Amino acid sequence: MAAGHLDDAGQVGFRQVARQLGAIFHYQYFEQLDLLREAYFPFDPEVGPQTSSPAPDLEAAYRRLSEEFVRILTEANFIEIAHEEITRAFGEHALVRVKIKAPVGDYRDVRMFRRGSHRKTIEVPLWWGLRRRRIEVDLYDDVVMMVATRPGGDPPTDARQPRWGRKKASGQNIRGGAVLFKYFRHIARADLEALFPNVQVVMSLWDQLTLGVPAVVGGIPILIKLASTLTILFFVAGFYLGVSGTPGDNDMEQALVALGGLFALGAFMLRQRGNFHRQSLLHQKQVTDNIYYRNVNNNSGIFNYLIGEAEEQEWKEALLACYCLMAAPEPVTRAALDASIDELLLRRFGLSADFEIGEVLTRLKRLGLLGESGGMLSALPLPAAIERLEAEWAQLLQPSAGSR
Repeated sequence: MAAGHLDDAGQVGFRQVARQLGAIFHYQYFEQLDLLREAYFPFDPEVGPQTSSPAPDLEAAYRRLSEEFVRILTEANFIEIAHEEITRAFGEHALVRVKIKAPVGDYRDVRMFRRGSHRKTIEVPLWWGLRRRRIEVDLYDDVVMMVATRPGGDPPTDARQPRWGRKKASGQNIRGGAVLFKYFRHIARADLEALFPNVQVVMSLWDQLTLGVPAVVGGIPILIKLASTLTILFFVAGFYLGVSGTPGDNDMEQALVALGGLFALGAFMLRQRGNFHRQSLLHQKQVTDNIYYRNVNNNSGIFNYLIGEAEEQEWKEALLACYCLMAAPEPVTRAALDASIDELLLRRFGLSADFEIGEVLTRLKRLGLLGESGGMLSALPLPAAIERLEAEWAQLLQPSAGSR
């Protein structure tokens, strides 16, 4: 075993340590998966409300679910997105180039978590697609969202919202008190608001002018023409209703012209309404194309993935610490170990990361693989480490083994 690396025999032994560590972590995280599913059961939208507990129990259960879920995300190297950043996204656009509105008041709690980020150059259309401009946007590699709906009967937080607006906003097919989980990939920082359930496309001022001005310009001549003939139309209608005299031939012709104008006005209004809905559908399609196809999984379906990610991250971090300790010719300090791991990640994998070493050392110490004396860290020799992990695995398989 030379300084900085393991010899052939050491590499064989280290692979066995890696397999044993992976088996132990998998066993422990499988138990965490069961705990997370159990905590989510009262809030699963696919479970009927008759299975829910009384309100005080649900409050405690909700806190437990939040704590378990956040802990798993933290172990999978996710960090929470600040509410200020989510709020700022409502005024920005990246891949989703339309104005949308999210019914935030319908939800009890909304939390977002992200992992990894990179910058990407995209092209956005200008002047109805005649020109294109290249811009750089920040993309989050993974985004997880937790949305808790309000229990049945709770009003939105915005008391100024009119009753008809509340009813429309809360028209969702999700039972009150449920919790939704959503997992997305490659989401622009400026498009976070598009991830909310029940987002509504809102016509921008430009869209309203584009559709409204032609409607006014095209409708005014029809209204002017109708204004001069509506009186005759009412006179003829009164004759058939028995409340006015006999109309002349000219009056009948003008009444028919007025009637045709009314039909033309109705057709014009229907066409403008169709243009409005067509524009809304185009905007909704843009939201769908940029968000729907980036959705990885939902609700309890994301638990297996997140648990697997947390397990893999913990395993990799433990292996990095073990390797650098075993390859070191003598005991090292925490700072030296941290620097050695960062250098290994950059040299072998081209990754620049700020390695958090505290929790890794705690886990290795609990497994009996780490020794510390006078602030100096050292690892068990490979044969002793293998023997220690075999004993740990045998203890886990005992029927009386408690949760860890």
